[in-house]
Amino acid sequence: MVPMAPSWVISTQRQVVARLRPDYPNKRFEIEIVSGVSKEELKEAAKGTVQNEQLVYELEGEEYRTPIRTLRGDYRDEEGNTRNQLRQWELHDFKPRPDDIFQERLYCIQWIKAESLKDARPATYFASVTEEDLYREREVERIVEENLPDWQEQGLVPDMPIESGSKTDEPIRTRGWRYWHHLFNPRQLLQHAITKKYEAHPISIAQSVNWNCKLSRWNRAGGGGGIVQDAFYNMALNTFYDYGCRSWEYQQEKIKFDGLKWFPVPGKVNEVSPREASSIREANEIFVTDPPYADAINYHEITEFFIAWLRKNPPAPFDQWTWDSRRSMAIKGTGDDFRRSMVEAYSAMAEQMPDNGLQCVMFTHKDTGVWGDMVSIFWAAGLQVVGAWYIATEASTAFRDGAHVQGTVLLMLRKRGEGGSGFRSQLLPQIRHEVANQVDQMMHLDERARAHGNVLFNDADLQMAGYAAALKVLTAYTRFDGKDVTALAVQPREKGESNPIDEIVDYARQVANNYLIPERLKELNPDTWQEGLTPAERFYLRLLSIEHTGQFKLENHQNFGRAFQVDPEPLMASRAADNAQLKGAADFRPRDLESGVLGGTNLGYVLIAIQELLNDGDPATLVGQIRAGLDTHFYQVSDHLIAIAQYIADMVANQRPEEADAAEILANRLRNERL
Repeated sequence: MVPMAPSWVISTQRQVVARLRPDYPNKRFEIEIVSGVSKEELKEAAKGTVQNEQLVYELEGEEYRTPIRTLRGDYRDEEGNTRNQLRQWELHDFKPRPDDIFQERLYCIQWIKAESLKDARPATYFASVTEEDLYREREVERIVEENLPDWQEQGLVPDMPIESGSKTDEPIRTRGWRYWHHLFNPRQLLQHAITKKYEAHPISIAQSVNWNCKLSRWNRAGGGGGIVQDAFYNMALNTFYDYGCRSWEYQQEKIKFDGLKWFPVPGKVNEVSPREASSIREANEIFVTDPPYADAINYHEITEFFIAWLRKNPPAPFDQWTWDSRRSMAIKGTGDDFRRSMVEAYSAMAEQMPDNGLQCVMFTHKDTGVWGDMVSIFWAAGLQVVGAWYIATEASTAFRDGAHVQGTVLLMLRKRGEGGSGFRSQLLPQIRHEVANQVDQMMHLDERARAHGNVLFNDADLQMAGYAAALKVLTAYTRFDGKDVTALAVQPREKGESNPIDEIVDYARQVANNYLIPERLKELNPDTWQEGLTPAERFYLRLLSIEHTGQFKLENHQNFGRAFQVDPEPLMASRAADNAQLKGAADFRPRDLESGVLGGTNLGYVLIAIQELLNDGDPATLVGQIRAGLDTHFYQVSDHLIAIAQYIADMVANQRPEEADAAEILANRLRNERL
């Protein structure tokens, strides 16, 4: 039996790792916790035994690899659905059975000295599991086994099945977990049952289960050398091969209701009533909405994680709530049904709003098509965007890199009056001005924040702000290119079909993209980005800066490929999900740079020269070849060639030092030629 973990690093700060030691008589591995290891051993331990969806381990000098799908026994049924051989857990299961494919094992204990518990950096150390530790775990299992049916009957532990769905299929498919309490180990179930019995407030319970379950990540770099973090760092149900379990001491901080932030609303609240927005019949001056994001977040599924714990015997006034996710009533999906449901909701609110009323819409999405849908929805509902503010709401973390939005757009809407009639030729300059103004403001704020060591916005944020700015212009009109916009907004569309609205929103994205200048390139020559770069060149140079920061997610390359309308494939050396990389100069075939997407471009000429320098080409000859190829344009673009070569040298210095040296030589030769 082989332990599975994506990393055997326990704490990077304290240099603690887990070592696997073969136990040949029992055909398994013992796990030994070792502190104070070298950087090399930390790096080796970080590889783990789960690599690229494979179980990888070494025994007697030989490496073994087995795909996870093989361990699960994945297969296709008669209807083409993916199934596997995992046992489906039952109502009173709370731990794996001895013959289950995946087992669970306690392999490390984090100890903290009692007198340092309240310190900013408590005295912490990590230890291997002892027989005493295992005895305590068996006692916990005994208590849970004896009490689980009663706890479920009383509502102290969930007995609610996991309903199949886009996000909820994950624990079912990857672990065989069919009930919500299967997402918690025995110690966590015991803690939460006690919490539920003596701490009745639903917010405390929700906090407690979010921060202590099998979906809670172990942060190896956390405070004190490691920390158990929340399950919902993103809006999904991510199953892990390793996870953290909080002690009672550290779990208490998550259930103290007085420690939560809350903001009382002044005035008298007449009614709190959950209902469909399309059924609103009461007049209100202000409506605040946070609408569904076209399947970006499946709220109706993931809220069941909490509903399962809270639905039985909630205290007053929560006993009046409907503890159901209302899946059938959720506005979800994309296309005609999504737009139609959203139009019904916003039209109902607009009808109950006075002429001087306001609607505040919070919206976050990167997809051009979804923003095109929002234009259509506001148009059809008789609403006009009169203001847009971009608010930074997320901290920049390893889970929110340059391709993920870090904020939310607050759109302010009023009822649209008679409106005007506009044509594309009139609208495009207005949109360009509005987008430029919005992005300029954000970049100015970001520059001020960077001066204090903070980063507010990234490229995806600027793109989204561009969409919002376009909405302000578009929704002011009732006729566009001679057509009634309401009819245009609600007309059915085939999948993948675009309309003039999508095209104009896409134009706003392109305007915003013109501002996505890599910082280093802007320092070298701010005009290079604006003058003479093709979309493929911009994509390549922008992704160099992303990779320079150590981000190699394939999602980055795909997102920026869409942003610049470029197929990344010809420019990629690797398309691995967590190790995607651009081609270096040496990776391109000569014909790729002569006639491919970079053929005849400034970047193409620079990469050819770097490639030749890596093959011991003569710098003076190579500069002469560039000059001959560009002919009379050489001196017009030479400043840009210098900036591109120097930029490449700076960006690849750590990853490909030989290429960086060649690029530096080329930049200097071009400077001399320019002089």
